[in-house]
Amino acid sequence: MIKKAAWLILSLILVLIIINWDVMIYGLKQAKGQLSITFNTRPVELILEDSLIADSLKQKIQLVHEAREFAFNELGLKQSDNYTTFYDQKGEVALWNLSASKQFALEPKLWSFPLLGSFPYKGFFDLANAKEEMQDLKLAGYDARIRSVGGWSTLGWTTDPILSNMLDRQEGALAELIIHELTHSTLFVKDNIEFNENLASFIGEEGTIMFLNEKYGKNSYPYFDYVLAEEDSRTFRNQMLSATLKLDSLYASILEFPDSIKTIQKHIMIDEIVSSIDTLHFHDARYSNIFRSGRPNNAYFMSYLRYYSAKDSLQSLLKNEYQNNLALFIRGMKEFHN
Repeated sequence: MIKKAAWLILSLILVLIIINWDVMIYGLKQAKGQLSITFNTRPVELILEDSLIADSLKQKIQLVHEAREFAFNELGLKQSDNYTTFYDQKGEVALWNLSASKQFALEPKLWSFPLLGSFPYKGFFDLANAKEEMQDLKLAGYDARIRSVGGWSTLGWTTDPILSNMLDRQEGALAELIIHELTHSTLFVKDNIEFNENLASFIGEEGTIMFLNEKYGKNSYPYFDYVLAEEDSRTFRNQMLSATLKLDSLYASILEFPDSIKTIQKHIMIDEIVSSIDTLHFHDARYSNIFRSGRPNNAYFMSYLRYYSAKDSLQSLLKNEYQNNLALFIRGMKEFHN
């Protein structure tokens, strides 16, 4: 009887391995990439003592330390050892993000992982692997997109390091990235990536304004530079969010059309959206050429829904329910979702 039970359990395990073989292989590759980074980090104390490291980089590392302390002590984000180590990317991209959407609907492709839940994106430490899967998605009829990742949270599975390429950012953008990722390690709702990313983006931006004001003051260059950059970002993303509404309406109206006609109508609409950027005012000229590499697709527009579609509702909640007290807002979010 015991032997039969053991064989039954072993058989079930083998079946699960076969069913989840691709997920297991992917997980092993990701673990290898993450561990390679984790095992090649150095404590920031050693970086700060290293005479070969430029003072400008040391100043950025010190800024990361101050931003994380602000996030812990003033905002109430979860205390951790994140960003107390340093990983030298040697100028290379460490991680790539693959996302996909249906071709004629703003509906994301979801990847499911045991214990972790479902995600509308997938990370790759090897760009070739990401491109291979993107090609498979395109053949299956999806719009797909690969982008580089500047920082990510392992949600407590490992200690997240400062990545050297992070330090290329301006003060405000660097602080925002740190606060954004620390928000993920504080609160992460399973199977609700849109909420998680919207919340982290919102807290990252609001927290950065507070941090820069406290550290530099409202009349400082870092504060002014960040405010202008945020103004540009807000103008552009509002245009992209408006574009998602137009695309949704279009796709609903051509539901019964043949794919060839749908494709033409879709491209006409997206070309109009791209052209509309020329009517907007930006402080940073790069927005004028943001689509120079080609026409964006549904996966691109989905990213704006994923990160910014709830900003207005979160802003209203902060103002009306928490009296613009961001720390109180964060505490409320933690209590509600934990």
